[in-house]
Amino acid sequence: MTRQLDEQISGRFRVGQRLRVLDVGMGQGTQALRLARVGHQVTGLEQDQKMISAAREALSREPDGIRSRVRIIEGDGRDTGVHFLPGSFDLVLCHGVLMYVEEPDPLVAGLARMLAPGGLLSLLVRNGNALAVRPGLSGDWAGALSAFDTMTYTNRLGLEVRADRLESLTSTLAGIGAPLHTWYGVRIFTDLAVDGAEPPAEVETLLAAEERAGRTDPYRGVAALLHLCGVRD
Repeated sequence: MTRQLDEQISGRFRVGQRLRVLDVGMGQGTQALRLARVGHQVTGLEQDQKMISAAREALSREPDGIRSRVRIIEGDGRDTGVHFLPGSFDLVLCHGVLMYVEEPDPLVAGLARMLAPGGLLSLLVRNGNALAVRPGLSGDWAGALSAFDTMTYTNRLGLEVRADRLESLTSTLAGIGAPLHTWYGVRIFTDLAVDGAEPPAEVETLLAAEERAGRTDPYRGVAALLHLCGVRD
């Protein structure tokens, strides 16, 4: 997904432009720090105290110049209007957050309002059109059958959360003035990989295969996650 995001940034903004970035649900700050290291000004919004502590700890190990480009705010992604003025950012990230929100449309609309004209909205969501794939490939046939008739699933943390369909998010983005520009599949061949396992020796080949599949039909349509990029009118 990192390569996909970089591709969108390089294709939309001029070379060397320092972007104003909002990372909603920044977690431990992985993306925020990566973008700050290449010169962007990043604001991270997070409400989980453990994640905030981890992000601050990671930030403390960075050089002064990078630390000065990152601001961490405690808050809920649904309250962006409380913290920021409309049009304040060139790039808004919301990765792995929508699945925890019962009604995503107001959140996504609020994120779009934060974008300056021509700004990029990057969403990473669970693919509601492929919920049967993981249990099916795991040999859980009953789970696969039931997944066809639901939009919820149990994630790796043991929490019941929701998924989104490409069609509905495409409609949502069009309706809020940030129509879908492009989309990718994420975790097509690696969704069953064990967390924390050692990467295979052929990791670069694996990443190349994932990258190719993530932008190629019909493979991207059965990805575990969808990476959607909308552009503000």
